[in-house]
Amino acid sequence: MTSGAEASREGWSRRRFIGALGGAAAVVAVPAPASAPADPESAPPTDSTTAPAPSAHRTGKAAGPHPLYLGTYTSVDGGGKGIGLATYDAATGRITGTGTLTGVPDPSFLALHPDGRTLYAVDEQTAGAVTAVRLADRKVLGARSTGGAGPCHLSVHPSGRWLLSANYTSGSVAVHPIDTSGALGERTALAKHSTPQPGPGQDGPHAHQFVTSPDGGHVLAVDLGTDTVYTYRLDTTKGTLTEVSQAHTRAGAGPRSLTFHPGGRYAYLANEVDDTIAVCTYDPATGALSIGAPQPSGSTGSTTNYPAQILVTSNGAYAYLANRGDNTLARYAVEADGARLRLLGTVPVSGDFPRQIAFSPDGTLLFTANQKSSTVSVFHVDATSGELRLAGTPFASPVAVCALPL
Repeated sequence: MTSGAEASREGWSRRRFIGALGGAAAVVAVPAPASAPADPESAPPTDSTTAPAPSAHRTGKAAGPHPLYLGTYTSVDGGGKGIGLATYDAATGRITGTGTLTGVPDPSFLALHPDGRTLYAVDEQTAGAVTAVRLADRKVLGARSTGGAGPCHLSVHPSGRWLLSANYTSGSVAVHPIDTSGALGERTALAKHSTPQPGPGQDGPHAHQFVTSPDGGHVLAVDLGTDTVYTYRLDTTKGTLTEVSQAHTRAGAGPRSLTFHPGGRYAYLANEVDDTIAVCTYDPATGALSIGAPQPSGSTGSTTNYPAQILVTSNGAYAYLANRGDNTLARYAVEADGARLRLLGTVPVSGDFPRQIAFSPDGTLLFTANQKSSTVSVFHVDATSGELRLAGTPFASPVAVCALPL
């Protein structure tokens, strides 16, 4: 099996390459993508066969179905045709498919605006872009270039005014303004990770995530290729970036995903290449992150494992790590006010290659998008013990790489 440090190939990122190794849905060469529409009115239309849009973003266990949006690759064999549309029952976890939102190529990661009215998707192609979708009528509001290749992650600044995205293949991060309608403006910043030099086995920087710190004062970019987490200050008036700090893992760790503890002083880093996680300390005043010693992912070692994403419960008591390869969710007790993780055990995901995980808004359900098995698994989360219980048969979804429950 090719190592976790294999370089990305032209036209498709290492992210989808690793996901395809030995998988049921084999990846083929990706055709040259069409240019992203610059004018919102030029965006392709929504599939008219889809069901009516569910109601706006909700929290808690309100009666009736809750919306669920599913990310996929559209340019691979067995992939989807756009953003998958579904609903889920908050009590049982049962998922029901309702259609597809077309007109968004390779929407491999999704995020919601804080006001719940607009959905954003990366277009993970060589000519990378980000797309905005109005949820009330599922109108595609248009796409904007990210200035790089293979965008794989995006998030919305808590102010709701800026969209942050990470270009994996190019190793850069971008900022786009968001207007009052939820539509995106032209890019205001593009920061390339030029230093330090790439880690062992890497061909260059590979930005994997771009998020805002809990205090809102800084934005942090995780780069797998340079073994670095970069901290920037975002000018919330101009949308520009100023680098203020770098935090380095050990060589070859391959950091992928950073998640903050609710207290805001600690964060947890999933390292894809060396199959570890690490507890980090964060200084809100300076934005400086300090990365602690590597800890086990809970994988058995019987197969090559790539930790994907770590989540923390809203009360800060438990953390969960998705293990691709081992195909498990590791459960940790969070101790010492967030300063320590203690591995409690693992549970099978009932799928293959859990690429991304997400909580329902009320935290009672945990969703896993299983790329190779083309399924989404749902687990009930025990509020007291943090234990996970599978909620029925996983839902079939083509090349499932992201699940966003609302």
